[in-house]
Formats: sequence, C-alpha cells, structure tokens
Amino acid sequence: MKFLDQAKIYLRSGDGGNGVVAFRREKYIEFGGPDGGNGGRGGDIVFRAVENLNTLIDFRYTQHFRARKGGNGAGRDCTGAAAPTLLIKVPIGTQIFADDRETLLADLDKPDMEVVLLRGGDGGHGNAMFKTSTNRAPRRADPGWPGEERWVWLRLKLIADAGLIGLPNAGKSTFLAAASAARPKIADYPFTTLHPQLGVVRLSMTEEFVLADIPGLIEGAHEGSGLGDRFLGHVERCAVLIHLVDGAAGNVVKAWRTVREELHAYGGGLGEKPELIVLNKADAMSPRETAARRTALAKASNAPVLLASAAGHTGVDEVLRAALTMIRAERA
Repeated sequence: MKFLDQAKIYLRSGDGGNGVVAFRREKYIEFGGPDGGNGGRGGDIVFRAVENLNTLIDFRYTQHFRARKGGNGAGRDCTGAAAPTLLIKVPIGTQIFADDRETLLADLDKPDMEVVLLRGGDGGHGNAMFKTSTNRAPRRADPGWPGEERWVWLRLKLIADAGLIGLPNAGKSTFLAAASAARPKIADYPFTTLHPQLGVVRLSMTEEFVLADIPGLIEGAHEGSGLGDRFLGHVERCAVLIHLVDGAAGNVVKAWRTVREELHAYGGGLGEKPELIVLNKADAMSPRETAARRTALAKASNAPVLLASAAGHTGVDEVLRAALTMIRAERA
C-alpha cells in the first residue's frame, strides 16, 4: 500500500429539510387547521480515528464528501427524517487543519476518538408552527437551513514511542529490521527509505514500544534539500529520539551536528526532545577508531554515546533497553 501523509479534501454537511404547508382535512371536521410538519436535520460530518489504517492514500482518490439532505416535512404534523451522519475514518494521529494549513481544527491521537467537524443544517418549520390565536390558518413554511462547507487539510503524524533519526545511510532501516519484525527496504545507497516505517519492539512479554524510521536528513533539508524535513512530523509525538551516527563515515561530530541543526530549524520542539546517541556500524571500525570517534562524539554532545552494529546485531538490545527507560521516564 502506498504511503500518503497529507491530503486536501472538500466537506459539506447536509442541508435541513423544508417545512411544508398542509391543512387537516377530514369528514365532519370543517376547520381542521394547519398540520404541516417540520423538515428533518441535515447530516453531520464526523471524523473517527481507527486502528486498522496507517495512510491517507484513500483521500487521493476520493476528495469530496457531502452528507445527505434532511427529509422534507409532511402533513399530519409529520417531521421529515433526519439525514444519517457521514462518518469519515482516518488513521490514528491524523490532524485536521483549515484551508490556511495553520489553524488546527482537530487532533485525533487516540483510538476511536471522534470529532464532529461540520454540523448539518436544521430543518425548516412547517405551517403548524406558526399557528396562533390570531392567525389560525398560516400559509407560511420555511426552507431548511443550509449545511456548512469548507476545504480542510489532513496531515498524518504517526504514533510512535521512539523515532530513528540520522543522515542517509546511517543504518536506520537496518536497525529497525534488527529491532523489530518490520522489513523495510535496505540498500547501500542514500535515501533508500522514502516514507516512514513503523515497527513494534518486543523486549519481553510485557515490555514493548513502537519504533519509527523516517527518511534521512541532509544539510539544508529544512530548505527542501534531499527529501526535505516534512517527514520529521512523524517523530513529533515520540518520547525519545534515537540518533544513529555512521561511525564508518569518518567525521561523526559533523554528522551529528548536521542533523541537530535540521531538528532546530524544523521546530515543533524536536530540538528539545530527549536524545539517545548511538555510534552505529561498530563492526566497520577498528578498536582505535571506535574509541576515538566515540570520545569525540561524547565530548561534542556532552552526552553518553552507545555503541552498536545493527548489521551484526551487537549492542542493539542495550540501545533498546536504554530507549525504553527514557520512554518510561518521559511518559511519566
């Protein structure tokens, strides 16, 4: 299934049904009086977050959603039928923005969470509503109130406990495959990962968390270089960021600083999130190179640096244990 994390759609709630002009006509009843019923209410538009979706691809092919109009009233004081609610299902973590792409209307970040985005129009009054002591045969009936309409943007931010960040070819996809049952594309060229991937990390029967892998960042990503930084939105909800640095690439301090600068340029609080620094590809370095680069990275970041090799499955469990500890502390 193709991944899509934002879409623009048109919404219109249902119009209310019209009221009617009607009079009671029965044998032996000379002045039956007005009995025109009211119109029914138009359909609402409701969004619900469901667990079995993880992309907005459906909204690429269906972009217009219109709720039904309420039924018209009838004689004998019959009210028109209310139109059914139009339910739109979206993945958990979907945000709904106004057409300006800045005004947040709703954030569906929990399973089965619902929001009524547009209300249907009220039904119009029939002539029975206008009967008074001085106007016993009114011939007035109101049309139903129109529904609401608007264009909105849907943006998906995946729900994950920890996020993998780093330069392209830092070994993020390999790490995700080693830590979970996810099977992302792995190759020896940059930008192998073109869209976010999720994996469930199970450390024991009762210990697990969700790990997200996003496309790599390069210098100038916030200005559109490479794949840009839009995918960073998928790690905004993470409790901790696991920063993988390619130890075999050479200048590990520059690589770490490049990603950190892009996080601060993106904003959204990513620069202040707890960070777990991992010097990856330990099996591609000599012991001397490992010690020197680990020391340099720890000095530049002023934080402990873990050592791992995702391809060799060494040090991965230690990283995941440390990440789980940080997740629990942050969630608490």
